Amino acid sequence: MESPTDTGTAMAKGAVRIEEPTRAQRLIARRAAESRATVPHLELTAIADMSAMATARPALRNHAAAPPSASLTAVIVRICALALRAHPLANGAYRDGHFELHARVNVGVAMMTDDAFLVPTVTDADTKTALVIDGELRALEASVRAGTITPPELAGATFTVFNLGMLGVSSFSPPIIPPQAAILAVGAVREVPVVRDGDIVAGHEMSLTLACDHRILYGAQAAGFLNQIRALLEQPQELLS
Repeated sequence: MESPTDTGTAMAKGAVRIEEPTRAQRLIARRAAESRATVPHLELTAIADMSAMATARPALRNHAAAPPSASLTAVIVRICALALRAHPLANGAYRDGHFELHARVNVGVAMMTDDAFLVPTVTDADTKTALVIDGELRALEASVRAGTITPPELAGATFTVFNLGMLGVSSFSPPIIPPQAAILAVGAVREVPVVRDGDIVAGHEMSLTLACDHRILYGAQAAGFLNQIRALLEQPQELLS
């Protein structure tokens, strides 16, 4: 029997429409709950100075003789792949009381759909240029939008990049995708005032949040991995092609 309080609350909320989640939404809900419940998350945030990136990419696009420049997400995938190669624990997994260190560096990239998100994989990302990765991401995104993405294209990721910066999100805390050791959340590039040589000038910065499985990736290792990603972002000239 409903109490007067329950009845009052229901009336205050108005009519309720019940909607069933899609299969993809049910899967995401289950995996997100399992991730937070079973994986001890360690989260670290760093701010990358994106001034060099903000200058380099438009300069390449506007230079008639220059090759096309890769998207920022493709550059980040390339950078993460290089950092993963140097930090094998970040490219590993904690499973059944031991560490699994993967020989291949496969970077998953979260892509939004109408009702959920999928994570296609760029395989062997450490062996590919940013331009090659950019082409693969465009093809994968087209498959996601068309609903033709295949199970092999969604499998095998050893690490994930989740970029919500293009949606204006400054920073966020992503759930780890088990059994991966870590996931990188990428925020929006923001124009901010910075002090250089005693003068206040316009600068650009971006928030990077690394969520780690604390059973395999501890504070010092995680900080070293994140700092390498930040450093490569701040010196992007050799990574844009």
